[in-house]
Amino acid sequence: MRHVMVLATALLGAQALAAAEPPAWWKAFTGAPRMQAGFIQESDSAVFGKLKRTGILRLAKGGRLRVEYRKGLLLVADGRKLIQYDAEARTAQKVDLRSASKDAPLLYVLLDPAALDQVFTVKAGAAPDAFTLEPRKPGLPKVSLEGKGGMPLRISWVDPTGAKQVLEFLSPHVPGPFDAATFAFKAPAGTRWINQP
Repeated sequence: MRHVMVLATALLGAQALAAAEPPAWWKAFTGAPRMQAGFIQESDSAVFGKLKRTGILRLAKGGRLRVEYRKGLLLVADGRKLIQYDAEARTAQKVDLRSASKDAPLLYVLLDPAALDQVFTVKAGAAPDAFTLEPRKPGLPKVSLEGKGGMPLRISWVDPTGAKQVLEFLSPHVPGPFDAATFAFKAPAGTRWINQP
């Protein structure tokens, strides 16, 4: 779940980068009220080999996120809670963003986007439309971002297991307003909740 949190928080922390002089596309993205895109996520691990997953991502200001993988995994954040649902295992896990941020400091940006500059330093990338987030503290990954036309196109990082993660967005755009249910999760009958008090 941690690599998904890295993805989510890198996207949802857009506003915090405005003062760091990132590329123009990122500045435009921080002003977008929402984003929708298909995606391809590739992982290259010495243990599990190469894996490829696809899905649809919906993102809105205020820490709201919905990531639907084509093979059963769903992530929903409403700005306060992040829920991961595995349709194949019929399990769900709810994480309070404040408490989860102690284990994954990147989550602070879901609650306070201005906190991103306390966790990362923004540095220029290899190309004009690229930049990197260098962690200020040990234990966090370096995140590389590329984009164009006001939208991110590619995000890459190395997760805690040493696997290289690459997320490529397909046709990212600003859609019309999302339905209210987009960022809500209703557990299907028979769902088993994990680690709930």
